Amino acid sequence: MPTKEEWKKQLVDNAEQQILNLTDSDKFKNYLNTVAKFHRYSARNIDLIYSQNPEATQIAGFKQWKNDFNRSVNKGEKGIRIAAPMIKKLTPEDQKRLDTTKEKAIVGYRYIPVFDISQTSGEPVLSAKDFVKENLADHKNVTNLYNELKNYLNNNTDIKVSEKRLSELGGAKGYFQPSTSEIVIGGDEPDNALKLKTLYHEYAHSQLHGLTSEFKDRPRAYQETQAEAVAYVAMQNIGVDTSNYSLGYVATWAKDKAVIHSALSEIQQVSNKVIELSDGLTKQLGLQEDPKEPEHDLKKLSAHDLNKSYQGLQQQVQQATSPQQKAQLKNQLNDVHQEISDRTQKQLKAFAEENPEIKQPDPEYDQSLKR
Repeated sequence: MPTKEEWKKQLVDNAEQQILNLTDSDKFKNYLNTVAKFHRYSARNIDLIYSQNPEATQIAGFKQWKNDFNRSVNKGEKGIRIAAPMIKKLTPEDQKRLDTTKEKAIVGYRYIPVFDISQTSGEPVLSAKDFVKENLADHKNVTNLYNELKNYLNNNTDIKVSEKRLSELGGAKGYFQPSTSEIVIGGDEPDNALKLKTLYHEYAHSQLHGLTSEFKDRPRAYQETQAEAVAYVAMQNIGVDTSNYSLGYVATWAKDKAVIHSALSEIQQVSNKVIELSDGLTKQLGLQEDPKEPEHDLKKLSAHDLNKSYQGLQQQVQQATSPQQKAQLKNQLNDVHQEISDRTQKQLKAFAEENPEIKQPDPEYDQSLKR
């Protein structure tokens, strides 16, 4: 079995590999192509869109929906008005008057209609939600650990954790406010595993991107990639798989391998800190067995535990992503397999000695079968 330090490093390495695997998928590449087709709107137009339809998520013009996405605007839908620049080709006199050498310039704005995807019908359009499945399912003891972590941060650090209704968070599950060192979590989130993961995410922001933190000036894509990766690692450490949520979330922020690798290379220290904190709290709550020393004396395990260990290692080998990790797990699996085989041979030999009247297989016949 890996040591604690090896286990922590393995968790982070595995997280990076899983995210890279996702960004290599054809589905994710198609998603990026889709994102590129949508225009990036100015802050002014974003305000205009929000004021007319706060639920809008993906916006395009009437013709663009048809030509780029094979979708049609539903009959009777009212367009969302945004400001579009009017561009004029400049005459030499215009260039002189405006003191510019550019051939074209914006001479004014006009309001044009665009439509949200909810106002259209047609072929499906990939969105971030295709990579972020929010239901993590309720997990036993997750609520207790969430409360214990919240209380620990409030009582033992300068971070203050509070809760608000999700309706007050503008679509977010929680947030970290650097100026006040405050974490706010959506208290009425029905998915307890998602609630705990959100607390880990915001705690990671506090450690990585607070006012005095080393990485506070990283771009938003780096920050979200790092915080969610820490949350993923922390949840994996306690045995809760959040890959349906976390990996997609990270990928839609990072989008390319360079960002993923650079961002994750900086999270090892914080990940270790979160893992140690979680381990201490789960032990206090009686939710975690004391970690066993690396098991080199398999003879001490019961037959039940030995078989359970074999099954668990088989599953880990199938899920392993790095060649080094897979090789290490296979070696452990071989050791357990050898112990099971040795025990079986001893039991068969003992049974044969106790029952001499039972005819034993002919060695020569047995060898002929093997040839």
